[in-house]
Amino acid sequence: MNQELESKFDEFDKPEIIRRKLLPWWIKTFCWIFMLLAVCGLASLIGNAFTDNVSLSLYGFSSNTAYSGVGIFIIAVMTLKGFAAYSLWFEKPNAIIIAKIDAIVGIVICIASMFVLPFTSGDGHIPIRLEILLLIPYYIKINKIEYEWDNLESL
Repeated sequence: MNQELESKFDEFDKPEIIRRKLLPWWIKTFCWIFMLLAVCGLASLIGNAFTDNVSLSLYGFSSNTAYSGVGIFIIAVMTLKGFAAYSLWFEKPNAIIIAKIDAIVGIVICIASMFVLPFTSGDGHIPIRLEILLLIPYYIKINKIEYEWDNLESL
């Protein structure tokens, strides 16, 4: 009888699975960087109320004010990246979906800044965005760990 009771309570004795262990060191590092970046981006909205010049730049887009279309766009992307990083770091159930959206949005913005932005600005020089070299492996790694993350399999 004691053995039956012990076997029924075994599931409560199992240690929690730490999803963060599924992430490689470089994604963990970027999680902290992007959480800080999101805070700085949102702080630039407040800072721009007190100063005339707030320099924002991300993926080839830049603005000298937070209160412009490009400035709001940059802050929105920073916030998305920060939210994805927060979700991954604090092991939220929907973190993988948010991280995939973040990676796809980042890749699309990088491609747009490489091939569309040069022709709208008039200089015609096509820059190579090195960020894309990290965004593609980021998406691939997130895609690989999705099954384990969602199903909470042990490591």
